[in-house]
Amino acid sequence: MTRTTPPRPLDVEALFPELAGHRGTTTRLHPRPGSPTAVDSSVGGPLLWPVDEAWPVCAEAHERGRGRRPSDIHRERRVLAEAWAREGATGPTDEERLLLEELDREHRVVGIGETDPLPMIGVAQLYRRDIPDLLAGPGDCDLLQVFWCPFDAHGRTGYGMSLDLRWRRSWEVGEVLVSPPLPRVVGYAGYVAEPCVLYPEQVVTYPFAGLLPEELRERIHAREDAFEEEEEPEDGREGGDSTDADAAGAPMYQYDLSIPPGWRAGGFASWHLTDAHVMKCSACATEMELLLTIDSSEWDGGSGSWQPLEERGLPPHRFATPTEVTVGRWGELNIFACPADPGHPHGQSIQ
Repeated sequence: MTRTTPPRPLDVEALFPELAGHRGTTTRLHPRPGSPTAVDSSVGGPLLWPVDEAWPVCAEAHERGRGRRPSDIHRERRVLAEAWAREGATGPTDEERLLLEELDREHRVVGIGETDPLPMIGVAQLYRRDIPDLLAGPGDCDLLQVFWCPFDAHGRTGYGMSLDLRWRRSWEVGEVLVSPPLPRVVGYAGYVAEPCVLYPEQVVTYPFAGLLPEELRERIHAREDAFEEEEEPEDGREGGDSTDADAAGAPMYQYDLSIPPGWRAGGFASWHLTDAHVMKCSACATEMELLLTIDSSEWDGGSGSWQPLEERGLPPHRFATPTEVTVGRWGELNIFACPADPGHPHGQSIQ
């Protein structure tokens, strides 16, 4: 089965021809629940990891002995999904509510120190053969594997995330590790992904408005401001005669015409939470490019025009969060790579 992005509500290049010079592509990954294998691109699936290679661990000093068990998190999600899928969507029974309370309980791991090796969680693996816009890795590496620590306890603030990106040549892997180590507890359920297969789709994209030339950016903003003023009722009343299209509002550059939501590879990063800026490589100062976006949802109330045609009519709740990954406060993580040397340290931004 495929996932197909609907045509954009309007031709933005017809309105602003200069955008043609800034046009790019991004590959929407469209992760959906499934049973991927180690030879598949996936989110939350088994990784093509050599049995004789050490699994990535977090060795930074932080508390790691208290949290929820990954198995409880997976089971909680299954119970809730089954409860709301029943006829009438009546939700959990009293018996299920008791079980959910137990599954939500935190546990303490006795004897684990703040610097003891903590297995990282394998979040995703992407084969370049499957993802048209996935940037090249070092040399002839064809497989990107993404890991993170399941605790927000890193960096300058002590509340940041810790990522580990690994590139490899898939054809060099012999015997595959079948049962990788897992953290006994995690600090945040949003770090635990559900197994998902991918339905990659390449779409056209444009830069975040804040990074466009000033004159073009101002014209885009002026058009949208004018529309909002036209829609404002003179007497302050809501409503009036309008078409469905009018009620939905005019397509906006940020939400409908430039950068799609959801997991994706390549293209342009969104800067809707912080000031827009260019990411520079910490090793060589080269302008970095977007490698991967990890998003908390595939669409929401403000980005519904990107909802795949095959899923039109489905509400955001449950259906727009197939991976169950949550970044920050329902945001997105943008990971950047150096085009001059993919082996240089990556950059990241949460939006």
